[in-house]
Amino acid sequence: MGSYLITGGTVVTATDTVAADVFIDGEQIAAILAPGSLLGAGLRREGVPVISADGCYVLPGGVDPHTHFEAEGQSVPVLDTFATGTRAAALGGTTTVIDFAYARPGERPAQGLDWYHSKADGQCAVDYGFHMMLTSCDAGTVADVDQLMDRGVTSFKLYTAYTGTLYSTDDVILRMLQHSRRSGALMMLHAENGPAIDVLREQAVEAGQTEPRYHARTRPAALEAEAVHRVTRLAEVAGAPVYIVHLSSAEGLGEVVRARARGVRVLAETCPQYLFLDEDRLALPGFEGASFVCSPPLRAKEDQEALWKGLSDRHLQNVATDHCPFCRDQRLPGVDDFRKIPNGLPGVEHRLEQVFHGGVAGGKISLNRWVEICSTAPAKIFGLYPRKGTLAPGADADVVIFDPHAGHVVSAKTHHMNVDYSVYEGQALSGAVRTVLLRGKVVVDDGRYTGASGDGRFLARGASITEP
Repeated sequence: MGSYLITGGTVVTATDTVAADVFIDGEQIAAILAPGSLLGAGLRREGVPVISADGCYVLPGGVDPHTHFEAEGQSVPVLDTFATGTRAAALGGTTTVIDFAYARPGERPAQGLDWYHSKADGQCAVDYGFHMMLTSCDAGTVADVDQLMDRGVTSFKLYTAYTGTLYSTDDVILRMLQHSRRSGALMMLHAENGPAIDVLREQAVEAGQTEPRYHARTRPAALEAEAVHRVTRLAEVAGAPVYIVHLSSAEGLGEVVRARARGVRVLAETCPQYLFLDEDRLALPGFEGASFVCSPPLRAKEDQEALWKGLSDRHLQNVATDHCPFCRDQRLPGVDDFRKIPNGLPGVEHRLEQVFHGGVAGGKISLNRWVEICSTAPAKIFGLYPRKGTLAPGADADVVIFDPHAGHVVSAKTHHMNVDYSVYEGQALSGAVRTVLLRGKVVVDDGRYTGASGDGRFLARGASITEP
């Protein structure tokens, strides 16, 4: 691996915005220097390539802590492989993803992790880690958690939804939170009241209400808020931190705010779909609404504004994609019953640009908060900081050159995710990722992918930083 000097840009981190040059030596950042200082010392004559960032922002590579590549457990396969999904991530300025490993029925979590390593190792275009989904908990689960932590998996996901498959009862959640307090693991919760949702879904179908819009109506925000309240109370009793995935509503956010006011170490993410899309998409004519089914479901426009404010006020820590793509024909089995539509939306490619567009260009957050939301905060929460999530000497040379003036339009015709439509079709974005370096290697050059499958490495993660 060689060296590079990035010149002419404005370096943006979670705390600083400064005109500076970035000197990369091998796989790490060697120095952040005054503009022109190394060129004045004759660096160009020594043959070090210079990358111009004139008029652009230079920021740490994005960290997406919630993706589902080659995921199992749905009625149909998720179409993005680790190779295709991480390539799309790289093109969008994300240089680290954390995916969810899953143990098949009858397997222990360690076997599930081995299975996901067999899919991802040697295939990923960016660096990657794993969370482990705890789909069943028994007397051996504590030992499983400890074993996986020794292998660099330090976060674990539980569900208050999906009875009969993924659902965990309150006693299981409490026991796992208690263990996380002792072990340093971080428990992540999908927070919706699954048993109550089951009742509403059955009643809707009995009443002939089978169209996609009833997916949202049977998963109301009140049932997300109830589950967030319950989970944060259990975390309070356990004296442990807890992380809420894909928060979608103002009501759910209100429970987070109240818990944090009590001193509970609760952290939460939201996703681009909840910031830019609303429940009206589910009522589109024909079966078009099925293309927008995800869980929790899309909410009202008012919820979007509340979530942006939550990001600005720091009650929400970061934006993750929950990338889980299905093509249109995979959703057709739900034409007569919304319950049969596979849940999940594509989005791993556009997160960084979308949060800049809606947040920075939209006047809702600062440049520094943009970087914090998309890179620094998830790196800290999931045990990757300061190796990832910042531009500083000794950090991995994961660098994005972002042109804030290169507006473009999102379309399935031009995206690189392995899915035949875009939920953001026609969205005009204010800026674009121009160049991406992964540990000092240029993997995106002027918007063109120049990397390869296998560029990414598995990241064994450390302890989380979970201050409220």
